[in-house]
Amino acid sequence: MTQTIAGIAIPDTPLAREATELVREAATPVLFDHSRRVFLFGSLKGRHRGLHADPELLYVGAMFHDLGLTERYRRTDQRFEIDGADLARDFLLRHGRTEAEARAVWLGIALHTTPGVPEHLGPEVALVTAGVETDVLGFELEEIEDRDVAAVTAAHERPDFKQNILRAFTEGMKDRPDTTFGTMNDDVLAHFVPGFTRQDFVEIILNSPWPE
Repeated sequence: MTQTIAGIAIPDTPLAREATELVREAATPVLFDHSRRVFLFGSLKGRHRGLHADPELLYVGAMFHDLGLTERYRRTDQRFEIDGADLARDFLLRHGRTEAEARAVWLGIALHTTPGVPEHLGPEVALVTAGVETDVLGFELEEIEDRDVAAVTAAHERPDFKQNILRAFTEGMKDRPDTTFGTMNDDVLAHFVPGFTRQDFVEIILNSPWPE
C-alpha cells in the first residue's frame, strides 16, 4: 500500500522497497529518517519550483546519499559522497535502469555537499541537494507550507537532530580526513576531531614544486 506524506507518495515499487530495506538495515535511525525527509522535502521543493523528477530515481538518490557514513558501507580512500553514489549507481543498474539514469543519481549524491552546482543540473540531481539543504541547513524552508513541514517531521521525527547529524558526519569522516579537502566537510572535522588541520589551498599553490 502506497504511503503518502504531505501529499508526496513514497514510491512503492520492488526497487524502492528494496532500497528502503537496504538503507534501514545499514543506517542508524537518525540517517534513515533524515534520508526519507530528504526525499520528501526534495519532492516538495520540486513541486514549488516546477521541477519534475522521476520519483523512483529521486527516492534512491535521497535514500542512498548518506550510506557512505554508515559503518557497513563507508570506505577510507574517497569522499563519503562517492561511496553512496557508487552504491546507488550499481543498485540501479542491477535493477535494469539505464546508464544515463544511474549517472543522474550518481551525480545527485556525489554533488550533494557541493553548493552552487546541483541546481543547474537535472531535477534528480538538483532535488537531492534541495532536500539535504532543507533538512540539514534549513535553506529556503519558506518554500514549503508549514502544514507540510509538520507532516514530514511527524512521520520522520528530528529528535536532537542537529547534534546527531553532526555526530554521524564526524564518525563517517574522521578516518579519512584528507578526503574533506576543498569541501564544507572539513568544517565538521575542524570542530570535532582533535588535531585535525585543514589543508590551505593558497599554501598548496605557494609551496608547489613549480619554481614560479
